[in-house]
Amino acid sequence: MLEIEVIEVFEPDRVILDIIKDYEYTVANGEIRNLLKTNLQLVKPITYAITYPAAITILEYKITEVGGKPFYIQEHNQKYNLKEIRQILINLSRN
Repeated sequence: MLEIEVIEVFEPDRVILDIIKDYEYTVANGEIRNLLKTNLQLVKPITYAITYPAAITILEYKITEVGGKPFYIQEHNQKYNLKEIRQILINLSRN
């Protein structure tokens, strides 16, 4: 049987939570998990699932490549940085 150990837990970004405080949303913490007896690590991103004013799912990866864009929006199939995410979330309330 596979044994998994949680190495680190990531909390949601306060800037994003401040922007979406008036929206309907759920947030799931991210984790780094180690698959015991192997050298594999699994990364679970922080998930912001916004249901109102628009349905959008934002994934935040604390471990990123050199590009420095830790956010991914599933519906857009594109990566973003914090400044771009902030602008997208503010524009959601205007629509």
